[in-house]
Amino acid sequence: MIWLWMAVLAAVALAPVVLVWLRRGTIRYRRETAMALHRAQLEEIERDREEGRLPEEEYQAARLEVQRRLLAADQIPEPEANRAARGLMIATLAAIPVAAVVVFVPSGLPLVPSEPHASVMRQRAAAERQDNALIDRLKQKLAELPPGSPDARQGYLLLGQALVSQNKLHQAARAWHVALTIKFDPTLAAETAEAESEAAGHVTPDAAALFRKALAEAPAQAPWRSLAEQRLREAAVLQSSNGSPPLSGKATGATSTP
Repeated sequence: MIWLWMAVLAAVALAPVVLVWLRRGTIRYRRETAMALHRAQLEEIERDREEGRLPEEEYQAARLEVQRRLLAADQIPEPEANRAARGLMIATLAAIPVAAVVVFVPSGLPLVPSEPHASVMRQRAAAERQDNALIDRLKQKLAELPPGSPDARQGYLLLGQALVSQNKLHQAARAWHVALTIKFDPTLAAETAEAESEAAGHVTPDAAALFRKALAEAPAQAPWRSLAEQRLREAAVLQSSNGSPPLSGKATGATSTP
């Protein structure tokens, strides 16, 4: 559709030039204009004589003067047709739309991202490749570490963070679940429950259980406490609206490891 509008605008812009060029045969030069004027004067003098408004002597004098001017006008040189100028005009008319397309296509072609947007997309793709490489290295490293070790727990924490950066919340929650089984932490439990809830689109029973355990073991001034309580209220409303039995999820890390 945009190409149609471009063609219409180009036609409107070029219309005056095209009309002048098409009417080049009707343009009169100085000699033709002067001779046409004097011929009209002769015809007018003849009519005045025939109608009796012009005496014979005045008619002859006026006729002689107009004929003299007509002969003088016939000596006015006509400008020669400039074929080069005409060719230049035709070339210009053809070049204008071509130049517009050449200028427009690289920066404004429909469906082609603009250069700033393309640059952002390249940066995002590069960052995603780096994240994928980091995730692969973490998984390889975790396979080499003793299960349940502090290093393994730290590795699962980093793996979950890398997955969150790619918006892979369900996989991140699984990685953090493993870290919680090694050592429970209220803040990590709340983050895991939140990631699981966002991935599922609602507060799951396991997420609700994690929120409860996190609230039970967290200090009173924990910054995420209000969020966890809000999530538990949402879970209760969802459970009551569905007529389901009370939520009974099993919290990861049932026992805390010092």
